[in-house]
Amino acid sequence: MESKQAAEHLQVIRTLMERSALYRRALAPIMTFAGLIGIAAAALGVIFQIKTQTGFVACWMSVAMVGIVGAFLLVRRQALGSVEPFWTPPARRVAQALLPSLFVGLALTLFILTASGFSTLVKSGGEHAGKLFWLPGLWAVLYGCALHAAGFFTSRGLRLFGWVLIGSGLTAIFRLVGWEEMPTWKHTHLLMGFLFGFLHLGYGIYLYFTENRNSAP
Repeated sequence: MESKQAAEHLQVIRTLMERSALYRRALAPIMTFAGLIGIAAAALGVIFQIKTQTGFVACWMSVAMVGIVGAFLLVRRQALGSVEPFWTPPARRVAQALLPSLFVGLALTLFILTASGFSTLVKSGGEHAGKLFWLPGLWAVLYGCALHAAGFFTSRGLRLFGWVLIGSGLTAIFRLVGWEEMPTWKHTHLLMGFLFGFLHLGYGIYLYFTENRNSAP
């Protein structure tokens, strides 16, 4: 039994090494797509003045769902174009690596919205976002941890991008501690646009051009 499991693990590792370039190509459109919808969502949040805790969380959780569905469709289309199976053992490993941190982020978000002590966690009113300004940083840190974990099954660049998100999220959280004035909802939407919009778009563009350069004869 142990020899059979070892053989399966070696096969998964071999497949991951063979598909590292494929995963890297898949990341470029996914990151670009995520960046564009992140920037668009931040702009809409500012324009339509989404200023409530529930509205803010609902807005960005909806954006996250759109991003997940879009990433799924992009990867599936690429798999069909390459005449390869989609839900392979390596793909399951990547999903399993992503799941814990993403689950923690969802659980903490639901707790913040539903806990009986919610008013003590988020004291906001009017234009001020209160301590909910911490939420984008927390999301970025956990999402960065998820990407870093998945990077061990895909590419080193994804691990590095995970560290960028972790560092940016922690910086946002620590910056709030020294903020002399209460941040506004506009600041919070703009922070989300930077973390989940511009950073992703920049990484997607980087992957696109480096892939083209690496593929050039």
